[in-house]
Amino acid sequence: MKPRMLQALDGETPDQMPLWLMRQAGRYLSEYRELRAKVPSFLEFCYTPELAVEVTLQPIRRFHFDAAIMFSDILVVPDAFGQKVGFATGEGPQLEPISDRDGLKRIAATIDLDHLAPVFETIRILKRELPADVPLLGFCGAPWTVATYMVAGRGTSDQAPARSMAYGDPELFASIIDRLVEGSTAYLIEQIKAGVDAVQIFESWASVLPGPEFERWSLEPTRRIIAGLRAFKPDVRIMGFPRTASAPAILSTASLGVCAVSLDTAVDMRWASSAVPSSVAVQGNLDPLALIAGGEALTRGVAEIKAATAGRPAIFNLGHGIQQHTPVAHVEKLVELVRS
Repeated sequence: MKPRMLQALDGETPDQMPLWLMRQAGRYLSEYRELRAKVPSFLEFCYTPELAVEVTLQPIRRFHFDAAIMFSDILVVPDAFGQKVGFATGEGPQLEPISDRDGLKRIAATIDLDHLAPVFETIRILKRELPADVPLLGFCGAPWTVATYMVAGRGTSDQAPARSMAYGDPELFASIIDRLVEGSTAYLIEQIKAGVDAVQIFESWASVLPGPEFERWSLEPTRRIIAGLRAFKPDVRIMGFPRTASAPAILSTASLGVCAVSLDTAVDMRWASSAVPSSVAVQGNLDPLALIAGGEALTRGVAEIKAATAGRPAIFNLGHGIQQHTPVAHVEKLVELVRS
């Protein structure tokens, strides 16, 4: 029997809503923290297949989610272009910023897929070790989102460095985006070859771009990636996540040829369920803080999402990644509520 997650991605309505969580392998689990403490750097953690496999499997063992997502990070792509990438405890990612043409010359013109070989090995091992009814998800960051980190050298509240470059030197910024389109497409194709059942493209900074700029720097590059994936494998399952995007941007993402559109916490699931074509699954969008709170907030939040998506392809998830201080007992209750 086809797994429920894949049924939803294929435009079918499963007998039970499939469930997985963004960042489901993470710091809220004690077994994750114990393993992470053994490795000095986060990138080394991502690039060590036996460790990446283990942390991917941890939440599947605990909660029997309907999908596993490979443990990695969106910034392995700039790392594979030769940009210096690091993660400082409590400060987030730190990259050598690309602020001008000389900065662009410091990185390679094409992505080094050999550098990412450990990620593909992780996928191959997971496909052997995951239960047959648990699909494996791969992912990458959308070019706009990844470019914001490459230009600023870190995360910022409004992504002003990337926006300023896009306005002030669009030719230079387009060169960065073009490299990311080509590199991300090649990266996802290798993930598919290694065995992932679906991929998600994370557009974490959709909200900071005005309409025409969103079309130019977010939608069009993502459209090119999807076209490249479908040229390689026409029936590939693709999910898009335009986090904090406007309603028109969500509908535009849904029209790119994705199988599912992920929704953040601020989106009204009743609106999305009626506005997004029924051929495209909706995914989301419980507030991670409601999961931390538990109790009535959790019960009500789950019930509202289930009611809003009844009778159409839908996947239960959070509106963003699970947070570090989430009680494990609340995740157990979430699974019970979604499946009851």
